[in-house]
Amino acid sequence: MIAFGNPKSEISNPKLENTSLTPLPGHLYVVATPIGNLADITERARAILGAVDLIACEDTRTTGAMLTRFGLRRDLIPYHEHNEIEAAERLADQLVAGKSIAVVSDAGTPALSDPGFRIVR
Repeated sequence: MIAFGNPKSEISNPKLENTSLTPLPGHLYVVATPIGNLADITERARAILGAVDLIACEDTRTTGAMLTRFGLRRDLIPYHEHNEIEAAERLADQLVAGKSIAVVSDAGTPALSDPGFRIVR
């Protein structure tokens, strides 16, 4: 997972809390999702998906089903090849407004061969 943005503060005592499990306002999180086996999701990916304000995804049905299996509910925004330009602009506006956003693909890491590259840029 890759997070973009400026950290607000340094960790004073890393033994007390893992702050990488808590999304920061105005940050974009590129979250890899399991390919084939949902048990392969990382603790950090699951924590971020459960805590961000919005999740931008290729197919809301696929991502919604995955979140349901993990017992998570989040607002989903469709972000795919047919709406990537407009959606990237709206997502960028949301980031500027302080929202934390995760970008996921149906399986694997977004932005390698998905519309995710546009919002990351």
